[in-house]
Amino acid sequence: MSNTITNFIEKYYLHFNAAALVDAAKGYEKQQADGGKMLVSLAGAMSTAELGKIFAEIIRQDKVQIISCTGANLEEDVMNLVAHSHYERVPHYRDLTPQDEWDLLERGLNRVTDTCIPEEEAFRRLQKHIYKIWKDADTKGERYFPHEFMYKLLLSGVLEEYYEIDLKDSWMYAAAERNLPIIVPGWEDSTMGNIFASYVLKGDIKASTMKSGIEYMVFLADWYTNNCEKGIGFFQIGGGIAGDFPICVVPMLYQDMERTDTPFWNYFCQISDSTTSYGSYSGAVPNEKITWGKLDIDTPKFIVESDATIVAPLIFAYLLKM
Repeated sequence: MSNTITNFIEKYYLHFNAAALVDAAKGYEKQQADGGKMLVSLAGAMSTAELGKIFAEIIRQDKVQIISCTGANLEEDVMNLVAHSHYERVPHYRDLTPQDEWDLLERGLNRVTDTCIPEEEAFRRLQKHIYKIWKDADTKGERYFPHEFMYKLLLSGVLEEYYEIDLKDSWMYAAAERNLPIIVPGWEDSTMGNIFASYVLKGDIKASTMKSGIEYMVFLADWYTNNCEKGIGFFQIGGGIAGDFPICVVPMLYQDMERTDTPFWNYFCQISDSTTSYGSYSGAVPNEKITWGKLDIDTPKFIVESDATIVAPLIFAYLLKM
């Protein structure tokens, strides 16, 4: 039976969050069918959750035209690519004592909920190779964005000897092949960002070799302006800086640049389990974004209040007609 997952969703996902999931997926589909483009933002630990197993195909089938992600998601997909067999799952993580956590640290295992990332095989393996690329650019007086350095690393082939998963399951490799634009706000708040900062502190590399968040916003402003003719949608997984940074480009262009012909985002969906009453951005209902000049009154708006590790793969499967 073809389109098994799609058919299952349409048959059984009829109410509440399940219905919101279907509506959001159909809205995404319509956005693309009408010639519009889509930004997908990745917060949380979606790369460690191995979203790449399906998100890479979304990239290959041109169902996303630009990505915004945290520095952690940028690097952790590549870490999974080169160190997958060294990861350890801890299904009983709720029962861990402080001593248990310390023991994991002593073994070089950094825990993300039920999954431990191996420091030596993941962080240090990347560090050895990315440093050479950073240093080479620094010596030549060249400057690049964080994602561009990662693209150089992946496309150079130096990591091939370490591959431990099928390359088609790496969303970063799929993005690198297409030279897909990526926005990485707050990249400094990541392991590679911390490592880069350590080289700056040592006087080994200039901070200016890495392009900044302000330059990312300028890049995004130009990209949005050049690609908004048929509308750009916003598909937000989680919240935080990965979502808030890029969505602000519209009010920035409209209000601060006084380009009043700038169109609003013309589709919006957020997958979140955050609570609105806590005052968080992640939990804010889409209508709040109208007051900030991000969405229009008539922008199709969806919110699926659920676990993104469950919801996002289902929506992507729907889009891929799996």
